[in-house]
Amino acid sequence: MTKIRAAICHEFGKPLAIETVDMRAPGPDEVEVTIDACAICFSDISFMDGGWGGDLPAVYGHEAAGRVSAVGPSARYRVGDKVLVTLIRSCGTCPTCASGRPTLCPAQPQPGSPLTLNGGPVTHGLDCGAFAERVVVHDSQLAPLPDGIPMEAAALISCGVITGLGAAVNTARIRPGEVVVVIGAGGVGLNAIQGARLSGAARIIAVDTNPAKLDVAKEFGATDGVLATAEKPWAEVKRLAGRGADAVLVTVGAIPAYDTATRYLANGGRMVAVGMPHSGAKSQWEPVIFTYTGNAMIGSNMGDTVLPRDIPWITDLYLQGRLKLDELISGRWTLDQINEAIADTRSGAARRNVILF
Repeated sequence: MTKIRAAICHEFGKPLAIETVDMRAPGPDEVEVTIDACAICFSDISFMDGGWGGDLPAVYGHEAAGRVSAVGPSARYRVGDKVLVTLIRSCGTCPTCASGRPTLCPAQPQPGSPLTLNGGPVTHGLDCGAFAERVVVHDSQLAPLPDGIPMEAAALISCGVITGLGAAVNTARIRPGEVVVVIGAGGVGLNAIQGARLSGAARIIAVDTNPAKLDVAKEFGATDGVLATAEKPWAEVKRLAGRGADAVLVTVGAIPAYDTATRYLANGGRMVAVGMPHSGAKSQWEPVIFTYTGNAMIGSNMGDTVLPRDIPWITDLYLQGRLKLDELISGRWTLDQINEAIADTRSGAARRNVILF
């Protein structure tokens, strides 16, 4: 057993506690990673608030990067390797994995949490538990990193970047000349905008309730910004583009955003569900409208990312200066400051706050 410091959730909706926990050594196909940086994602906050249930105590955090510090039998990495740590855990052999959709793997290996506190189990949040000095994860959750990319920037790729960029490129399959609407200009939304830009969209229209975020969206590739608080923001989008959107990406987990998303679409357009509301939250649409307009609704889980295919491409874009990562970081914090970083994230002002170890 190794003793590590971690931020522990003992009660939903309450501040995290920095405590020392025990972590077992990696087993077969597992890898221990010493964390250099872990960003705070709204999914972590939803879990901390109890929005998706789960057992406590728990260590959350899943948008991380670090260095391999130990390996179990048959693991595919070596001590010293620089890696991303993601929640994409896959078996690699089931029909879903074989068809190139490991984010939807139904046969994910579940060896149990490697963490204990005072002899009792600690939930390994999102199969990562990266609000901690070290993690033990399945080797399918890792991707190697090239030299030249800072760990704090690399950590963002693990969730926010692949979720947003992947939703545009892999799920929506945006084509050159299309009109794209991105609802929500936070961390995931900005990366969806970058994905639409890289895909050659003619118009990329950001929709958000915060005017300052619309200005930021233009720095990342949006051609226009529309306030979601306008009386009919979809009408303004159609005025700007001359028609409805070919693709609408909802990157926030807000039901009002989902309720109105289809209003932005042109006939034959598709709405991509990226943001995740709390369990039990429901939205309503009229099926007859989908039939009449030929519109489609698609779910995007972690941007339909395939780590060996997508991470080399994404990191190379960054090294070429074609993908913004450093600009996504709005705050740098220590593990002891994690509750302050979470509060700043909740405020909605942050792009991405990063915990540095």
